[in-house]
Amino acid sequence: MTDAAVGALDEAVPDFPMPREAGCPFAPPPGLMKLHAEKPVSRVRLWDGSTHWLVTRYEDQKALYGDQRLSVDTTRAGFPYLNAAFSQTASKTPPSFLNMDDPDHARIRRMVTAPFTVRRIESLRPAIQRRTDELIDAMLAGPKPADLVEALALPLPSLVICEMLGVPYEDHDFFQSNSKVALRRDVTPEQARAASGALFRYLGDQLDRKLVEPADDLLSEFAALMRDGELSRLEATMLGQLLLGAGHETSANMIALGVLAFLEHPDQLAVVRDTDDPKVLASAAEEMLRYLTVVHIGQRRLALEDLEIAGHLVRAGEGVIIPGATGNWQEDVFPDPGRLDVHRDARRHMAFGFGIHQCLGQQLARLELQVVYGTVFRRIPELRLATDIDKVPFKDDGIVYGVYELPVTW
Repeated sequence: MTDAAVGALDEAVPDFPMPREAGCPFAPPPGLMKLHAEKPVSRVRLWDGSTHWLVTRYEDQKALYGDQRLSVDTTRAGFPYLNAAFSQTASKTPPSFLNMDDPDHARIRRMVTAPFTVRRIESLRPAIQRRTDELIDAMLAGPKPADLVEALALPLPSLVICEMLGVPYEDHDFFQSNSKVALRRDVTPEQARAASGALFRYLGDQLDRKLVEPADDLLSEFAALMRDGELSRLEATMLGQLLLGAGHETSANMIALGVLAFLEHPDQLAVVRDTDDPKVLASAAEEMLRYLTVVHIGQRRLALEDLEIAGHLVRAGEGVIIPGATGNWQEDVFPDPGRLDVHRDARRHMAFGFGIHQCLGQQLARLELQVVYGTVFRRIPELRLATDIDKVPFKDDGIVYGVYELPVTW
């Protein structure tokens, strides 16, 4: 092949992630949906010039999530890293439960599943309802307009995960700021290491305290597993760090972005505002999870051996990216996917992934969304944006999509 031909072929490979269309903040990027329609398995170029496989169809994605020929281990050469910080820190960062393959992943997951069962999480509903009402009371008593992110979307999941883990909520500014750094796409390796290190030391200190003064919380349970030799201190600390960060970041973005989506769809807002049926609220939360798919940079994997995906040969050592938004907006799975419909049966969505690495905290996220969506519009029926939607600062620079601020009034 000539140099000119090689150059032309290289130029045909699109960059990933792709930009969203102005004026369509809730829809997946049009370039991504075009690939989904025309080339459901294709190559894309990442920030460092490397190319990897992009798999966009729902049925292929679901199969890949459960395929153990694909690894989540970010220390393996060729992994499709999010940015330079992830690439340069992967080999220097202690292994996280999130980036472990079986059997280590299965061993740890078995030990930490019990607190996140449907029954255990459902028992938190009264407390989450109380916290939600308290935060709304404070917002209503404060000045207008208010920033719904600071008033409700961020503090609620932070309060909940702090109470579950047993860490002081007064430290929330510390762990929120460091978690935000770790999740940004434009972060430098030095910034990522500093933020991750600060969180790691903080959680390690908390675990040491729980060994001496145990309480009825998750960190005390992890400390007991450490004492019994079932978890190492490193594993317990990394697990606590993961839950502290993931436990507030994704839910906070889903709350704020979901409220904005409802404000832009007043017919669907009215359904949620006027119902007291928990099944309708549960359905609304599932539909919003499908519609928004806030983890928008795709799940990342590395092929451990040669495998075939929809007729395409993926070689061992090649990266695979699974953008959940395309599967969740696939017409033959979710008819008229661009329409927000809280009565839709969206339970097949893959906003939490699928298979062995499906999100551990998914039941907690569901409960928080049900409570917030079912409360905020009932408590504040006149809630509306305090600015034009095109002036809302959307969060495109991180792993999780959302808004930095959401000015509202009533």
